[in-house]
Amino acid sequence: MPNPPAFSEEPLPLFEGEEAVPLTLPAKLPSYIRDHRKRLRERFMAGGPDALPDYEMLEIVLFRAIPRQDMKPLARRLLDTFGDFNGVVSAPAARLDEVDGVGEAVICELKVIEAAAHRLARARVLRHHVLSSWDALVDYCHTTMAHRETEQFRVLYLDRKNVLIADEAQAKGTVDHVPVYPREVVKRALELNASALILVHNHPSGDPTPSDSDISMTYKIRDAAEALGLVLHDHLIVGKSRELSFRSAGYL
Repeated sequence: MPNPPAFSEEPLPLFEGEEAVPLTLPAKLPSYIRDHRKRLRERFMAGGPDALPDYEMLEIVLFRAIPRQDMKPLARRLLDTFGDFNGVVSAPAARLDEVDGVGEAVICELKVIEAAAHRLARARVLRHHVLSSWDALVDYCHTTMAHRETEQFRVLYLDRKNVLIADEAQAKGTVDHVPVYPREVVKRALELNASALILVHNHPSGDPTPSDSDISMTYKIRDAAEALGLVLHDHLIVGKSRELSFRSAGYL
């Protein structure tokens, strides 16, 4: 009796609707792609991130999302769209989805990288003496806020030894405005038993120069804090490539 015909299922994509995975996957990764990926990984392990330009770093990130395609064209498209590696990783999911070749698997990989960067930066400042690790604090604020497309207002709460005990987002706004309520800021400080605070918000325009409303709001929070024995150490405005400190700029 002849053997029945053999049937096999095609591998399913990791996420439904993933555009970049072909319908029929080759049984074996093409040698030119396999060798290229191997060389990139070896260069990265030998020289670290500085050994690779942004598009090759992106290729390595994308390898896991799309296992059997050349990632260089997609990496280039992402960089052309968002400017640099940080811009790609920090881009909103909805905007990433507009790029040809990007599906849910790619978005997931990029958002995992972003979340990991935020957690690493946060770990360097949380429960540490803030004023003696100021550069790490500024790096953390830049990592988490510089590439946001809308304004966000955060408050860093410190204990009496100036150790960071909480970092909380107080409000989110539009591209050029975020509502802030001084009473809620100081009320939360009392709930946390904080002794001092640092204000942080971003300017999506990229220019960290404070507006009149930024200055007015800062003074209202300072006055409310001082009335309750709290210290406002600083207000940082985060731009695309630089930050402004109210203390250093003479506003406080």
